[in-house]
Amino acid sequence: MFQGSCWWVTGASSGIGTALAQALSKAGANLILSGRNVSALNDVATHCEGKSLVLPFEATDFAAIPAVVDTAWTWAGQHGGRISGLVNNAGISQRSLAVETVFDVYQKIVAVDLLAPIALTQALLPRMIKAGGGNIVAISSVAGLVGAPLRTAYSAAKHGLVGYHDSLRAETSHQGVQVLVVAPGSVRTNVSKNALGAAGETRGVSDAAIDNGLPPEDLASQILDALRKGQRELVAAEGMEAEIVKLRRSNPDALFDLMAQMIAGGYAQRMAAERPQGS
Repeated sequence: MFQGSCWWVTGASSGIGTALAQALSKAGANLILSGRNVSALNDVATHCEGKSLVLPFEATDFAAIPAVVDTAWTWAGQHGGRISGLVNNAGISQRSLAVETVFDVYQKIVAVDLLAPIALTQALLPRMIKAGGGNIVAISSVAGLVGAPLRTAYSAAKHGLVGYHDSLRAETSHQGVQVLVVAPGSVRTNVSKNALGAAGETRGVSDAAIDNGLPPEDLASQILDALRKGQRELVAAEGMEAEIVKLRRSNPDALFDLMAQMIAGGYAQRMAAERPQGS
């Protein structure tokens, strides 16, 4: 499935994106690596097997995306024929109460986490369909299936990502497009450290759930297995995070009560206490 094919990974400079790029490379794929950190992307490329194109771009520069897709498609044509897979992975998280959060935070997170992957997919999709199909992978989150406290912007964007890709799957499966939505729980990355606070500031510190989360390499392995099996959804979560997804589908009222109890029990205060003083 992957040998000799070309896969495009966004947010490839760290975390899940890096792990996926390396896993795809080991499986025989050529890679297009995108993000904003050129130095980090180049480093990832040097640790990948096969051919790779470092293609940095600003995900929210929507006017520039058609030209970026042109470049990617042309390169793929020279190294495997076409783009066989797109991984919509780039994103940014949040740690703040809604009542304290400025609207700019919502605009930024929705633009990066939802509108940017939609814009890229929409630009690539006609070419993929014309070429006979391909794979599209959306990295959402458990917070894209469950309304998570301190993550109103993030949950909104990730819920939207699930909805867009579920609808896209329904429309394009008969045209050879396979869509996999991935909803990870806590993964050992910088997602919490890079999350936005109420005023749009970077949080600057991780949290225990993330630090004890699934290694990104393990998640990448699960994603490749899901692709090989033709799965359409992968909930890559353990323990309580896996249980709340099940609860959302079986007993939503119980879940709503549980989430409210987290806040009433001081969850927001505990998260704030983890931040460095003055941040």
